[in-house]
Amino acid sequence: MRWEAFLEAVQERGEYPTRSEAERAARVVLALLGAHLVGEERNELAARLPETYALILLNPLRAAEPLGPDRFVRATAAWIDGATEETATWDTSAVLSVVADAAGDELMRRVLLQLPPGYDLLFGRPQRT
Repeated sequence: MRWEAFLEAVQERGEYPTRSEAERAARVVLALLGAHLVGEERNELAARLPETYALILLNPLRAAEPLGPDRFVRATAAWIDGATEETATWDTSAVLSVVADAAGDELMRRVLLQLPPGYDLLFGRPQRT
C-alpha cells in the first residue's frame, strides 16, 4: 500500500480535518502496536504497510507487559497531545482498521492471536467468541 493511500484512508476513517492529524495518529498507534507484536507476523504486517509506517512498526519501544485494549487506548491518549480516552479510541480504530484492510484476513487472524482479547474490535474485525 502506498503512503498516500494509507494516510488518506486513515484521514477518511478518522474524519480528521488535516493530513497531519491522521499522520500523528498513525505514528503513535503503529509504534504502540509494534511493541506488542513479534516474529513473522510483525514482519509480514510491516511488509504490507508503506515504508515509513513499516519502520515505525518494526522499531518500537519494547512493552514491559502486554496491554489490554483499554490500556492500549489509554497509552495512545497519553502520547497524543490533548487526547482523551474517547478521542484515542477513535484514533486507534481509524488507524487499526486501515492496518487490518492492508493485512488481509489470514494475517489479521494470526496478529490477533498475539494480542490480548478485545483487540478485534479496535481493528474493526469482531471475532466470534
